[in-house]
Amino acid sequence: MTQTDDLSPEQSPGQTTPQADSQADALAKAQAEIAELKDRLLRNAAEGENLRKRLEREKEDAAKYAAGKFARDILTVADNLRRALDTAPKDAAEGDPIHGLIAGVEATERELIGVFERHGIQRIDPKGQRFDPNLHQAMFELEDPSQPSGTVIQVVAAGYMQHGRLLRAAMVGVSKGGPQPEIQPGNTVNTQA
Repeated sequence: MTQTDDLSPEQSPGQTTPQADSQADALAKAQAEIAELKDRLLRNAAEGENLRKRLEREKEDAAKYAAGKFARDILTVADNLRRALDTAPKDAAEGDPIHGLIAGVEATERELIGVFERHGIQRIDPKGQRFDPNLHQAMFELEDPSQPSGTVIQVVAAGYMQHGRLLRAAMVGVSKGGPQPEIQPGNTVNTQA
């Protein structure tokens, strides 16, 4: 028996039965549904992976910067230790009681700086560098013709960074009125607007 033998007398070899048409439609619908479900599954898997990565990054950041608020609060202690050392007499004799006090304050400052370093906190001391508003806070300007304009000439309070993130900007005095700083290629500003 051939395929043409299965056909009813009213059908020609190129025609299909209504039952075959409905089976083809059902198959097409099923394949479309499978494709849609597969797409949803892939999207959900990608979303889950992205969520996992984001949560992992947030966990790492939380661990890395957990001490940030505490560190910001303790920076004033470091500033006060430095101020005490800067105002201490430099000519204190070895047996003088003030000499022992100064040595103790220096040791305390060294230990505090060591603790900062263990937690990824670095001191920013920008004296002599070009003023950077991302890292420095200008407290005042001083006339100094010997320094290029915009150079940090005095540091009022050192700045601090933790793992590349700014904890506190360095509070600085900036020169004005001196020669214009050399502009490196690629760092020009168009003033012809």
